[in-house]
Amino acid sequence: MKGKALVAMSGGVDSSVAAYLTKAAGWEVVGVTMKLFSGEGADGVSKCCSLDDVEDAKSVARRLSVPHYVFNLTDRFRSEVMDRFVSDYEKGRTPNPCIECNRRLKFGELFRRARELGCDRIVTGHYARVVRDGERCFLKKAVDPAKDQSYVLYSLPREVIPFVDFPLGGMSKDEVRGIASELGFVNAEKRDSQDICFIPNGKYGDFIESYTGRTYPPGDFVDRGGKVLGAHRGIIRYTTGQRRGLGLALPEPLYVCGVDVERNRVILGRDGDLYSRAFYVGDLSFTGDGIGEGPVRLKVKVRYRQPEKDATLRRAGDAVRVEFDEPVRAITPGQAAVFYDGDTVVGGGTITEREE
Repeated sequence: MKGKALVAMSGGVDSSVAAYLTKAAGWEVVGVTMKLFSGEGADGVSKCCSLDDVEDAKSVARRLSVPHYVFNLTDRFRSEVMDRFVSDYEKGRTPNPCIECNRRLKFGELFRRARELGCDRIVTGHYARVVRDGERCFLKKAVDPAKDQSYVLYSLPREVIPFVDFPLGGMSKDEVRGIASELGFVNAEKRDSQDICFIPNGKYGDFIESYTGRTYPPGDFVDRGGKVLGAHRGIIRYTTGQRRGLGLALPEPLYVCGVDVERNRVILGRDGDLYSRAFYVGDLSFTGDGIGEGPVRLKVKVRYRQPEKDATLRRAGDAVRVEFDEPVRAITPGQAAVFYDGDTVVGGGTITEREE
């Protein structure tokens, strides 16, 4: 027996196969499910953390003959993830709550519980890799670029990385589903969770108004010169790059280029106005030694589904200034910027502002 591993089992096929592979590799497995939020989308698509997910996780644990525990973290999820999400939208930013959940809740809590239960490893079903080279450990991309989730893991605490395993990092989704089918797992064909778990229908503005009990006043749509183009329905309903849902009859396609919170305005422009090269990143987190004062050449990714691009990074006090070699579309305050050296995650942070 290699030791004892705490496996986060969400109820999905990925974490279930990760639990099986960990046990097959010779670890004593303890399965845990973190109950964060319960709900199902209006379209019937499963959201993570539902009661059905907990039951699916329990079913797989029974099939693997491993103990399984459920930890109720709903209060912390509300205060550390949902409240932050709402606050960011009220400030005109576009947050990524899945990253915040990983950063402020999941891995820290898993590390604490692992110690309480005497576990030597933390295992999840993310598509990423931890590569060990002597005493050093590196967080790296998954082998399958279509499934790589290293972007949402950039803030994994460096002291936790040596204790983490991602068994699916070298696999494709088809391989994972094939294993689940062979083992007869109840969730072998379960669809991946979609959108944000606590948004019941994907309508962020409706959720925020319901959550806060407040209404957000209408204001002006303006072009980049300040000309009024129409009325918006509250700044919480708009994000950089958005074209649909503006409710305007315009002679040409216009996109949200920014949100002016102080004057309650949403700024519209052409597609070309969305492109910029330089921006600032704060609330930094590094998986290794970080970056020094001088310019550093790395690749940077500013959206989960966008490829990373070549850039020069320089320290700017507590922040980092990033300058791409070529303009990039829709660099959005509130989103994460993640730094890569080849397939290794160097770190990242939250986009605070972009230069025009």
